Amino acid sequence: MSVEFIIKNWYLFAALVVILGLLIADPIRKKAAGVRSVSVLEFPQLTRDDALVVDVGEPHEFKKGHIPHALNLPLKTLTKDQSQLTKYKSKTIVVTCRAGNRSEPAARLLIKSGFENVYTLSGGMLAWEKENLPVDKG
Repeated sequence: MSVEFIIKNWYLFAALVVILGLLIADPIRKKAAGVRSVSVLEFPQLTRDDALVVDVGEPHEFKKGHIPHALNLPLKTLTKDQSQLTKYKSKTIVVTCRAGNRSEPAARLLIKSGFENVYTLSGGMLAWEKENLPVDKG
């Protein structure tokens, strides 16, 4: 690859640097915030310890399908409804939502509030359903 090629196509290299930065930044940000992820295949190991599943999706999403025995606390109301989780502060909590995007900010909020063992479910309910795992509706 010649220097001339790089100079002529500087915008491609700039885009590459930005994309690599974005790919690297997300895991670093999660680790810095203390957020740990668990895959749907690793999930059963956590639930053996009587983990609580908190679905931070909207109620209409929760009714369409959720992990059995999950508690629905939408992200937008989690700050004020957090008191419902106080008795679980020392237990394992797995936070999920439809695609996994809202679970990270919810997990950060819980960690900041003193919850000790908080995970997010990688891929959320979409990953759960893709593996044909049990779903409760209603």
